[in-house]
Amino acid sequence: MKKMKNLLMLALVALSASFAYAQEPEEIEAETRPEVAARIDAARAAYITERLGLTPEQAERFWPIYREFATKRQELRQRYREARRQGTDEKELVNLGLEIRQKELDLEKDYSGRMMQVIPAEKLVRLRNAEQEFTRIILRQVQQRRQQMDRRQEFRERHQERLRQRNN
Repeated sequence: MKKMKNLLMLALVALSASFAYAQEPEEIEAETRPEVAARIDAARAAYITERLGLTPEQAERFWPIYREFATKRQELRQRYREARRQGTDEKELVNLGLEIRQKELDLEKDYSGRMMQVIPAEKLVRLRNAEQEFTRIILRQVQQRRQQMDRRQEFRERHQERLRQRNN
């Protein structure tokens, strides 16, 4: 248990360090920073494994199924984001959103059955909470990094202003 917590903390520290190098907040997006996406995935796996209390055997069988599910779910959500970026009509977006939510539900039903062949239902119930908790942790870290970057930028601007005032 302690080993898993140490692994999780190490993964989160590594993740935090990767955000520190970001120049713009948009660069934090996993799609533009594959190394960040890999670190997030590793941290997610460690966090969920620990929160669900998966045995090594369960984890070995669970993670390929979960990753396949998560990839398909992400593809569905990407369809909606692309439609929004393309300026799709709001009425069409509403219909697309409902269609995607239904497909996500169908996907979750299918993969829940597959996952319950590997882990007990009680752990599957805890999965959603663990996913939400992990997302909150990541969002909090992103917000902290952005605030830190903003403070650094404000400091640089104040410092440059002081230098200009001295030179005048």
